[in-house]
Amino acid sequence: MTSTKRADERLLNIQSSVQAGERISDGDFLYLEEKGSLYELGFLANAIRERLHPQKQVTYVIDRNINYTDICISACKFCAFFKAPEDKTGYLLPFTELAAKIKETQDLGGTQILLQGGLHPDQPLEYYEEMVRFMKQTGIHVHGFSPPEIYHFSNISGESIRQVLRRLIAAGLDSIPGGGAEILNDRVRQATAPRKCTADQWLEVMAEAHHQGLKTTATMMFGHIETAEERLEHLRRLRQLQDRTGGFTAFIPWPFQPDNTVLADIEKTTAMGYLRMLALSRIYLDNFANVQASWVTQGPKIAQLSLFFGANDFGSTMIEENVVAAAGVSFRLSEDEIRRLVADAGFEPCQRRMDYTLV
Repeated sequence: MTSTKRADERLLNIQSSVQAGERISDGDFLYLEEKGSLYELGFLANAIRERLHPQKQVTYVIDRNINYTDICISACKFCAFFKAPEDKTGYLLPFTELAAKIKETQDLGGTQILLQGGLHPDQPLEYYEEMVRFMKQTGIHVHGFSPPEIYHFSNISGESIRQVLRRLIAAGLDSIPGGGAEILNDRVRQATAPRKCTADQWLEVMAEAHHQGLKTTATMMFGHIETAEERLEHLRRLRQLQDRTGGFTAFIPWPFQPDNTVLADIEKTTAMGYLRMLALSRIYLDNFANVQASWVTQGPKIAQLSLFFGANDFGSTMIEENVVAAAGVSFRLSEDEIRRLVADAGFEPCQRRMDYTLV
């Protein structure tokens, strides 16, 4: 049998498994990553999306990203946003400004705040509890504090991850964003962000959050120094945790934006590279109901194409976004524009909440 025929048979076997709703193996993932054409990957990912979401709805959320501080001790090589603690231009957002941002969001029909910040060396855990209690007075959903922040709070307070989460939930924390995952492989993390939590620690925070009843999202920032095998490790560890807890509501992959970072000489991921990784994620993560498009990094037209490569969610209106913008990428879309883009692609736009119930 020729190698071409064997390859064709392998691809047909993977296609049959996917279309039967069966789980693909790590070997299948690496085969598709190396051999699958953009068309073949899109076909499989779209078939999965259609099976999971036959009603042809594409969801989105009205929210804003609020970065409460840019002061950070992590100094990640891929970040253009942070300021070192000794930098006098760094900020800590006053609660009065936080309130104004929340009011503007609610006036625009917003239902949640994505709250994240740098790893500030001087603020105690009580400060973050007070911030959440202050925000909850407005009635907004607080989708806040990614795993590196939770781990940092544990370090500065001397409290366990479990206790930190209990205290934040008691203050009003509603859910946790999947930021700070980057690539869940410690070679990559040591090379790019050695002061940030390890892959095991990121997963530990998420597992404990799920155990305490919080829903969370998961992310992947790819296209820097990682290998295909390390991308697979990231997805495998997410799939394994989701098997155990079922606590992830969505997966959001986006490509690294190198401009203005220490890794500025890395070549940017192309639109084709993004769509391939999006499709591979949708094919492999069979226990994630929702996959989100990244118009923030890709722009509106590629985001539309994403809806045929496995994505069923258009993400957020992102009334405010600072981290990607600091890397020189700045796309902006209103709710009306998102609804038009989704409708023009042949889908019904539906506003959702964090847990994917419809507004």
